[in-house]
Amino acid sequence: QVQLVESGGGLVQAGGSLRLSCAASGRTFSSYVMGWFRQAPGKEREFVAAISWGGGSTWYADSVKGRFTISRDNAKNTVYLQMNSLNPEDAAVYYCAASEKAYSHYAVHYNYWGQGTQVTVSS
Repeated sequence: QVQLVESGGGLVQAGGSLRLSCAASGRTFSSYVMGWFRQAPGKEREFVAAISWGGGSTWYADSVKGRFTISRDNAKNTVYLQMNSLNPEDAAVYYCAASEKAYSHYAVHYNYWGQGTQVTVSS
């Protein structure tokens, strides 16, 4: 089992940047595919990005490609989401998630979730 704690959210102006972090407990962090999802008010939770066990493969939603970068440091049990060129459509609660299986962009395939961190983008 793994516990996930996100941090780094906040208020940023359009065009600005934020870096989210997700710290994981447990010794087997490197065995999980890690993902970031987000959920805006009144909308379904949507996939943002994911990264493979060793970090060699990454996947992104089309809406964030070229602006967001996911990375992980298995020595620190931490996954990151660097978000650049933020726009108001990126505002949401961002969730970190861990999957015991292969990559997926479906939330149902992720076994563990953090509590979320709020990202607000002012225009």
